[in-house]
Amino acid sequence: MEIVLEEDILSNNNKAAEFNREQFQKSRTLVINIMSSPGAGKTTLLEKTVQALSSEFRIGVIEGDLATEKDADRIRALGAKAVQINTNGGCHLDARMVAKVLPEFNLDDIDILFIENVGNLVCPSGYDLGQAHKVVVLSIPEGNDKIPKYPVMFRRTELVVLNKIDLLPYLDFDVQQAIEDLKGINPESKLIQLSSKTEEGLEEWLNWIRGVYQKCLKPAN
Repeated sequence: MEIVLEEDILSNNNKAAEFNREQFQKSRTLVINIMSSPGAGKTTLLEKTVQALSSEFRIGVIEGDLATEKDADRIRALGAKAVQINTNGGCHLDARMVAKVLPEFNLDDIDILFIENVGNLVCPSGYDLGQAHKVVVLSIPEGNDKIPKYPVMFRRTELVVLNKIDLLPYLDFDVQQAIEDLKGINPESKLIQLSSKTEEGLEEWLNWIRGVYQKCLKPAN
């Protein structure tokens, strides 16, 4: 009975995800679902991304949190459109939550929509939101055990952003081991090393965004 319930929940979610995907494809809006554990640095990375790319792209952000609008306020302060979804205890965003807030955006005026999911390395990976790409942010202070301990998350994402590399001199983290662990779980996944704080390596992340935007969604001008 529990399996049937799970299948029903995912079935309903997937229908909503397809609705969202149709809207995004119609407006030719690139949608990137960013996931991580709490404190990995998703919002700071988004702040730096908005600052760097706002002259090239029209950017919108959906923020997912259990409570408050703190992260959305940080994005709004940079001049980007941001809508907050509070899950009130839920551990992830689902496609129906996203669908409900889409009318708050004019998708025809949004080139890239980032969805910052609720901080959690388990639940968010199983829910399609209608996005074109899934990204997971992993930070140096979390240690080397996260990739092998949470394989489903890393198996379902195509890019890992290894954040806070400015802390490598101070913490016991083996980057090569992380690369090997990721390769063993998901050989197709890419890993980018950066520091949102110092902006070291940030350009590689920005170029990845530019690349998927040009390749997947927008016709040449």
